[in-house]
Amino acid sequence: MSAAGDSLCSGGESFALQVIGNDMAPEFNDGEIIIVEPDGLLDDGSFVVARHGGEWMLRQLHRTGDGWALRVTNPAFAERREIALADLSCVHGVVIQKAVPGRRKASRFYIRQQQA
Repeated sequence: MSAAGDSLCSGGESFALQVIGNDMAPEFNDGEIIIVEPDGLLDDGSFVVARHGGEWMLRQLHRTGDGWALRVTNPAFAERREIALADLSCVHGVVIQKAVPGRRKASRFYIRQQQA
């Protein structure tokens, strides 16, 4: 995933990133564009952008018995399938949309409704 910089977007503004690599395939493939909401609702199963170990990554957030974990979706990356998290401080936004360049109908939305 490429990011133009760590501080180019202000807190609440959505921003776009390009996916680099296929560790999140088949849901997200190399070259696709994701729209990230920094203040989005974090939930089990949400796709998130996180900074862990000095690296920016796109992962799926999962609730574990005693905390949270970041997971890849591509089974070919089983050796680094899950990263356990002590808290959610490394998560910097929730994916709310995916766009496939040149294929408008392939766009997908990931907006979760907040429960009342």
